[in-house]
Amino acid sequence: MASYDFSVKKLTPNIGALITGIDLTKGASQEICAQLKEVLLDAKVLFFRDQNISLEQHMSFARHFGDLEVHPFAPTHKDHPEVLVLSHGKDSKGTENFWHSDVTWRKEPSLGSILRAKRVPETGGDTLFADMYVAYENLSDEVKEKVEGRIAIHDFGRVFGRNLTEEKRQEMKRKYPLSEHPVIRTHPETGRKAIYVNTAFTDSIKDMDKAESAALLAHLYAQANTPEYQCRFKWQPNSIAFWDNRSCQHYAASDYWPNVRVMERVTIVGDKPYYSS
Repeated sequence: MASYDFSVKKLTPNIGALITGIDLTKGASQEICAQLKEVLLDAKVLFFRDQNISLEQHMSFARHFGDLEVHPFAPTHKDHPEVLVLSHGKDSKGTENFWHSDVTWRKEPSLGSILRAKRVPETGGDTLFADMYVAYENLSDEVKEKVEGRIAIHDFGRVFGRNLTEEKRQEMKRKYPLSEHPVIRTHPETGRKAIYVNTAFTDSIKDMDKAESAALLAHLYAQANTPEYQCRFKWQPNSIAFWDNRSCQHYAASDYWPNVRVMERVTIVGDKPYYSS
């Protein structure tokens, strides 16, 4: 087992690791971040507790792993557009309660996200993560053959188009046209294959009969529901989750209404997905 300058405790055999012995308020060296990246690639999502970092420290930590993206649809911090603000309470019920991989409607979806809890309910509001490597590996040979080399179409409008005027929707479609990504993605750093379709943004499988596409996607989506592929994180104030958007999906439980849950997220720019047999 590798030796690190912090402690690692796996949450499950497949996914999730709790990192202790590190204080992000003091910054993180390139060496520490390289070690964290190594653990991330294996665990798919890292968790930290009691990290009372500032917005600037949050962004600085994330920049060790790449450039930061600005979300064109979701609410962002007034002074830092790179910071996504996810705030729900009595007048705004949580809406992230579906399995998804972030921004797959982009031509180059994100590498990962770093989410920090600012205010959380006493109970509820957990986030679940699902390992899409083992989800793929446990597909039947028949299904693996069906999805081999297939391309799926992704559309921001499935989630973010609902509240736009038709004029604004058309404007954003010109900026963010439909994206095509492999149904099974090869991870650019590990070489492992993962299911890369999700209920939020995937519209259909290209060059496949509509009914067949819908049935196959439903089967692939359902894999995230398998408990053996999952871990579940209970938030506390100043907890942080850092996930690899290329190898896992997540689901924010919306079971805390009318209580308040406020989170801040920074998202790291990724690259174009590909499939290699």
